Amino acid sequence: MESLLKEEFAEVKAKNSSDEALRRWRKLCWVVKNPKRRFRFTANLSKRTEAKALMLSNKEKFRVAVLVSQAALQFIDGITYNAPEEVKAAGFQICADELGSIVENRNMRKLRVHGGVEGIAEKLSTTTTEGISTSEDLLNKRKETYGVNKFTESQVPGFLVFVWEALQDTTLIILGVCALVSLIVGIIMEGWPKGAHDGLGIVASILLVVFVTATSDYKQSLQFKDLDREKKKITVQVTRNGCRQRISIYDLVPGDVVHLAIGDQVPADGLFISGFSLLINESSLSGESDPVHVTAENPFLLSGTKVQDGSCKMLVTTVGMRTQWGKLIATISEGGDDETPLQVKLNGVATIIGKIGLFFAVVTFAVMVQGLFVHKLREGSHWTWTGDDALEVLEYFAVAVTIVVVAVPEGLPLAVTLSLAFAMKKMMNDKALVRHLAACETMGSSTTICSDKTGTLTTNHMTVVKACICGKIKQVPHLKESLSIHSDIPDSVIKILLESIFNNTGGEIVVNKDSKIEILGTPTESAILEYGLSLGGDFQAVRQASKILKVEPFNSTKKRMGVVVEVPGGGLHAHCKGASEIVLAACDKVLDSSGEVVPLDEKSLGHLTKTIEQFASEALRTLCLAYMEIGSDFSAEEPIPFSGYTCIGIVGIKDPVRPGVKESVAICRSAGITVRMVTGDNINTAKAIARECGILTDDGIAIEGPEFRMKSEEELQKLIPKIQVMARSSPMDKHTLVKHLRTTFQEVVAVTGDGTNDAPALHEADIGLAMGIAGTEVAKESADVIILDDNFSTIVTVAKWGRSVYINIQKFVQFQLTVNVVALIVNFSSACLTGNAPLTAVQLLWVNMIMDTLGALALATEPPTDELMKRQPVGRKGNFISNVMWRNILGQSLYQFVVIWYLQTNGKTVFHLDGPDSDLILNTLIFNSFVFCQVFNEISSREMEKINVFKGILKNYVFVAVLTCTVIFQIIIIEFLGTFANTSPLTLHQWFVSVMLGFLGMPITAALKMIPVGSI
Repeated sequence: MESLLKEEFAEVKAKNSSDEALRRWRKLCWVVKNPKRRFRFTANLSKRTEAKALMLSNKEKFRVAVLVSQAALQFIDGITYNAPEEVKAAGFQICADELGSIVENRNMRKLRVHGGVEGIAEKLSTTTTEGISTSEDLLNKRKETYGVNKFTESQVPGFLVFVWEALQDTTLIILGVCALVSLIVGIIMEGWPKGAHDGLGIVASILLVVFVTATSDYKQSLQFKDLDREKKKITVQVTRNGCRQRISIYDLVPGDVVHLAIGDQVPADGLFISGFSLLINESSLSGESDPVHVTAENPFLLSGTKVQDGSCKMLVTTVGMRTQWGKLIATISEGGDDETPLQVKLNGVATIIGKIGLFFAVVTFAVMVQGLFVHKLREGSHWTWTGDDALEVLEYFAVAVTIVVVAVPEGLPLAVTLSLAFAMKKMMNDKALVRHLAACETMGSSTTICSDKTGTLTTNHMTVVKACICGKIKQVPHLKESLSIHSDIPDSVIKILLESIFNNTGGEIVVNKDSKIEILGTPTESAILEYGLSLGGDFQAVRQASKILKVEPFNSTKKRMGVVVEVPGGGLHAHCKGASEIVLAACDKVLDSSGEVVPLDEKSLGHLTKTIEQFASEALRTLCLAYMEIGSDFSAEEPIPFSGYTCIGIVGIKDPVRPGVKESVAICRSAGITVRMVTGDNINTAKAIARECGILTDDGIAIEGPEFRMKSEEELQKLIPKIQVMARSSPMDKHTLVKHLRTTFQEVVAVTGDGTNDAPALHEADIGLAMGIAGTEVAKESADVIILDDNFSTIVTVAKWGRSVYINIQKFVQFQLTVNVVALIVNFSSACLTGNAPLTAVQLLWVNMIMDTLGALALATEPPTDELMKRQPVGRKGNFISNVMWRNILGQSLYQFVVIWYLQTNGKTVFHLDGPDSDLILNTLIFNSFVFCQVFNEISSREMEKINVFKGILKNYVFVAVLTCTVIFQIIIIEFLGTFANTSPLTLHQWFVSVMLGFLGMPITAALKMIPVGSI
């Protein structure tokens, strides 16, 4: 079976599968009872194709409209505008439609008519410096006038929709028709109510199956809706009432002043107020891959686009469904998530078994009808057919159809979804948000984790603890003591140092809404700014004294950032800050102990290099700060020079290792998962942290990105398996490493990332893990899982849950295939040898519900245990239905078949049954024993290899509840619903024997587990 599955159903990958591969496996699944339910959680390919075509046409329309409007509006004169009275009454001077037309059509002329960005801000009753008022009444007026920043969402279908979908099951429809015919013929032949019992029994069973199925599906859909809501929780920084604060993008209103940085998604349509080097990627809207430079001359920002580089302040003008993004997504239906490889594989299993079941059902029906015909032939009544004969043939047909119901394991692929939904919900509580279903199961097979250092392995709470200024290494103590420690440093050096710290930064020092000073920015920027404050610096005073002319923001490729400022007196200074060895290489001068600028000779260079190595060996992040004086003829269009700098100093930043990381790395190692650190930091810092975490071992290699890039393919083949640390790496180095691990070494790779430049590696990896706190929106969008607390231990939890999903599905498949095999063989062999089936349609429907919906609920929702992380990973090449599973399935099936066959042939003798009801009592005993075999087999299936199956059973409330309900309902069926279910009440002795026959399956399974078969 495994080879057949690989041949037919292995084309679908966890990520980036082609539409052809997705279509192909659907065509192979032709034995499907209920397509609506079976394919509910798979991509809607026709809708997806339609959506792509519609999106492309909309992009083209948008692009053409912009070009036409820009050309045509050059000839329009005398534009006048009067705001509607209701807008004026609300306290504003411009309506939503006018605002929309300015940004959507990039209409500079209209913008000028309204007084530019400042004029629009005034008409929106806001200012570009203070932002809007947070008065509840004014906010409500804005929302009433301009709308809210929310998009149209599809509603969760109601419970009755799921009931209707469950009723679409072809086999249930056929059984329903059989029940109707049975009712009519039965009432005609035997009258009401006696003649209606069989038909009503089937109807009641169908309704029970439908409502249990619909309830399970409805709960799943609610879980997915909750997860969708979590995925959309995006916050942005705004200025309101003159204070910086974070709010949800859904709370934005026109007039808000939003602060955007590299990697952010533009949350609404708006206008550029101020900023530096702003590049916007508009490909999601216009289809153009080239980024757009947004400046005061081209100030239009559109919702849904991404900040590729730079930073800015933006005035929100249009929100929600009035934006271009809102209009675009309103016209398309989402095609849904791609199905996961496990779903596809289990659809394959269901199809193969379904075909076998269909064959057995047809043969069973033919054999039973032939038996009836032979019986009538012997009696000589083959030319006369009564209503009883018709009912008998109908019963045979119902049994045959029910064999198909039991044989087609429709619940297999749906059990994956159930298990994933359960796991995803629980993982949310463990600080991991799964964006794509497939990631949950793929993470369980991961063999390698490529992790960032900063914020993932470390706490991301950074402080400057050492500094080398004017050649003197200083220990930086608590804030209040820092000034005295640096008292021997000349004032001129402190001045240039503060100028560098407060101007060359991506952070900011602001007053928050509680009137307290707050440092905003990345942890690194915050640490440097805090150091600047400790030196007695005043952020606002330094900023106001100088004028920033150009900013080149930090990115992980350059590993530095730069700024050009005009200082008091008219001179220009260029400041540079970044990776110590990179910035130091651009310096040819240094500040000496007296604060004088002197050439950077070998002695000074050696001292600084040794300082960097010393700081790094103490696990400190090192940054070099440098400046240079440049000519007044510098233009903002030119790049900032990167040579001839004067080194101001080196700072060492402490970022402690997170508690629990060392233990988590050890857990990964015992689980067969290799952890590699990929960082942009200095190699000595990286090695020190890696040793502290337990990542770097004696036989491992630490390498720098530039050296890695220079290696040939042959060298990489030998090198990559040994690499445990890659320092000073660029995003492309990370991408190359991941690609080689996946393709050349067939590893299943999980990769962490937080920056915009990490998107290619996150996309390339089997599982992309984005950081929820430090991660940009671009990184999160490329990721499969978002680690909400940025903690490495959470990644290990995700791996544990992934393994749990995989193992739980295997348990369920083992349980269900056992029921399939036994039910098929029992009914088929009985039909062939005795001419009738011991299990009726109603009984088989009950068995189907035990193994499908209830079995999935019980086994697919087992929580993970620590034992899971002591197994070796499945990897890429592992068989889903393993030898261990086949051993358990075949052994248990053989036992159950022997028990039922023995009861069928010798049951009357063993239980001394005679009289008119003996057949009914025997069939009831067979049915009861069969059901209890499944109950105890369900308990045995909790562990596929271990003998102790009771460990932790009481902690799984779902399992206990399902088992209890199954037993209680079985008692009710036998003792009280005999008329409808074709059963007869049993004596205590008969109950004891049938329960014991089921229980004996457990020691049989325990004995089977001692037979070694290999784990493949």
